[in-house]
Amino acid sequence: MMRNERLERLQELRRRLYQAAEERGSLTDPEVLAISEEADRLIVELQQQQREFKLERIWKKGPAAR
Repeated sequence: MMRNERLERLQELRRRLYQAAEERGSLTDPEVLAISEEADRLIVELQQQQREFKLERIWKKGPAAR
């Protein structure tokens, strides 16, 4: 999944999370927790992707950049 797709998916999950929390009236409801966990996994993926991109840019610049 590309970065933009991940960001769009994260926005969708945020909307679903807010809606589920409002409807269920609880942040500990199983559905709310499931959506939150999915969003957490996606956030970690985005952070890893960003870190890899930054490292790749550093390595391409050569030893002087390190």
